[in-house]
Amino acid sequence: MKNFVQDGGTITANAPYARTSGQGALIGQLFAVACADYANGAEGEWKTHGVFDLTKIGTQAWAVGALIYWDNTNRRCTTVASGNTLIGVALLAVGNTAGEVIGRVRLNGTARPAEA
Repeated sequence: MKNFVQDGGTITANAPYARTSGQGALIGQLFAVACADYANGAEGEWKTHGVFDLTKIGTQAWAVGALIYWDNTNRRCTTVASGNTLIGVALLAVGNTAGEVIGRVRLNGTARPAEA
């Protein structure tokens, strides 16, 4: 095809805020995970598809298949839809103790507005 550009699994975009490799960010309405360390505004490579271990709210329990949202204010994952952007689903059950601050997320790879 003459018009094919890329598969979209990895994109090039400017960092909306400083991120280190493996941290998530909301680029416009698209959630992606940084492939390296990027300063605010720096161009870099971002993964839009795949399964990632991402920072979550420690006091939330997640069930497998739960919808996961990005809290762009606190820059972490949550199960709370209101005011946050849907990014995928949980792939592992995790507890709700303060020490459990990592959750496994399968990214949906789509751009979505924040939930009302």
